[in-house]
Amino acid sequence: MQAITNHQEEAMSIRKSFLTAVLSLFAVLVVQIAGVEANERYGKQKVVYHINYNGGSDDKAYRGALRNIQNHINAVGAENLELKVVLHGNGVGLLKSAKSNQKLQMDVTNLKTQQVSFHVCNNTLAGRKIDYNTDLFEVFDDDIVPSGVAELSRLQQMGYTYIKP
Repeated sequence: MQAITNHQEEAMSIRKSFLTAVLSLFAVLVVQIAGVEANERYGKQKVVYHINYNGGSDDKAYRGALRNIQNHINAVGAENLELKVVLHGNGVGLLKSAKSNQKLQMDVTNLKTQQVSFHVCNNTLAGRKIDYNTDLFEVFDDDIVPSGVAELSRLQQMGYTYIKP
């Protein structure tokens, strides 16, 4: 009789292991299907975000725009998205504020690690006498475009979807 009990315990243990394996596999499949559905729904995207406005109190408008960009990445997947941000006029204030605003610094840095590129208008820099090396947060030579509005048009001609958050 003891042998039957041990056999029954062994059978229950095997059933539990099997059930655990099935549930784990099911969980993995659900996550993969959700990812596939998002990819199928949105596909590959090329997008340009246009920022040319003031950030307002506590840079709230800038933080909202950066949050929209992150939400876009979350929905589509960084691997499915080529995303650029064009800043001109008052929008250059985003990177100016980021020099001293740690929240903006973190948001910009986080987006850059997800391959988001920030393009800054040289006309704005020249017209407002802004030195991007000292006055703006993490802007380099490759980030400067001759004209913000011309860059927006160029990117749209290249198939980028225009978004103004």
